[in-house]
Amino acid sequence: MSHGHGHGTSSAPGASASARHVKRLWIAVALGLVTFVTQVLVGLSTSSLALLSDSAHVFTDVFGILMAVTAITVAQRARTRPQRTFGLYRTEVFAALFNAVLLFAVAGWVLYEAVDRFAEPPEVPGLPVTIVALVGLVMNVIAFLLLRSGAQESLNVRGAYLEVLADMLGSIGVLVSGVVTLLFGWRYADPVVGVAIGLFVLPRAYNLGRHAVGILLQHAPARLDVNEIRLALDALPGVRASHDLHVWTLTSGMEVASAHLITAPGADPAAVLAAAQTLLTERFDLEHATVQVEPPEGERQCQELRW
Repeated sequence: MSHGHGHGTSSAPGASASARHVKRLWIAVALGLVTFVTQVLVGLSTSSLALLSDSAHVFTDVFGILMAVTAITVAQRARTRPQRTFGLYRTEVFAALFNAVLLFAVAGWVLYEAVDRFAEPPEVPGLPVTIVALVGLVMNVIAFLLLRSGAQESLNVRGAYLEVLADMLGSIGVLVSGVVTLLFGWRYADPVVGVAIGLFVLPRAYNLGRHAVGILLQHAPARLDVNEIRLALDALPGVRASHDLHVWTLTSGMEVASAHLITAPGADPAAVLAAAQTLLTERFDLEHATVQVEPPEGERQCQELRW
């Protein structure tokens, strides 16, 4: 009896989920650069430590988004190289992981600076800080809205989205501190806001890094129950048992599966293969699945792996 081998048909586009949002990422980079340049110029002219500190945060985030765009572009171009059968889509995941590290570093730096300012709070000019914070907030809100939908699809875009979110919160914090300083002259407004921003960013950076590490270690997607998939394959008509089931994520929006199915005596391998592909595609949304159909026990089967 022959062995069947096939892939599920896919209606998904050839690009990854991240690649569909490249233009929006570039717009976010441009908006971030406008915010950065404005903060540096006004911060230097007014000796505002708050603006200069936030400009460093914005620069780090713009750098992270640029890295994400570069990773997506490299991954897309690698699809044309025959030796790279999966392209370089994992570069997107590495970029997301590095973004998480950057977020951790920036959040830690903000907390460190905030604690230092509690001991000796600097004088922050209220009016220019408030005006620049409003400009930065507008830029960040636009970028936030552009990336919000992509953050649900792509881990890489989610990293950029979190960076924009952190910038937006930073602008709000600087705005609040500027208004409070302008109206009341309270110097502790700046370090209090810094601590709040740092505490908000840290858990989100952790989740982003955890998801990226899970993909790099080829864990099954969190949305899927591997035992449920195995039981569903075992229950297909003509299937005696399944083994060597693997489910993993190549990059955001690209989930892959492979499985071996031992057929029952008299079962049609082609029918079993088609049923398995349909099950994996329609029930579990695994559009790229490789299924090997093996003859009944006692006949020639594939060699069992030792690892």
